[in-house]
Amino acid sequence: MTIEEKILHSETRIFKAVFPSTTNHYDTLFGGTAMSLMDEVAFITATRFARKKMVTVSSGKIDFNRPIPAGTIVELIGKITEVGNTSVKVLVEIYIEEMYSYSREKAITGTFSLVAIGEDKLPVSVK
Repeated sequence: MTIEEKILHSETRIFKAVFPSTTNHYDTLFGGTAMSLMDEVAFITATRFARKKMVTVSSGKIDFNRPIPAGTIVELIGKITEVGNTSVKVLVEIYIEEMYSYSREKAITGTFSLVAIGEDKLPVSVK
């Protein structure tokens, strides 16, 4: 399989309902919860690409463009944007969907860098 095919096949989409237990006093999703979900999607995306043990080594700028209210559905989409020798960069976007309409808009965007590691916990090739 080519790198381009692996990138296409590794795209990851996860849906979650935003319940009150995950929101702050403004009834919007906690930023930390959003970041945790994004890191999880980045990890799954990177693992699907490399099929190796992956660890997050950094997160880039995360833009919180829209608050995510309780009672909505969010879709998290992870896509590989760069492939290095031992690492990948994953773009993660969160979209808000109203439960009872077709309204949909992008709320959060961020990047995560993950490295493949071997049994000795040292970096290994992702290719």
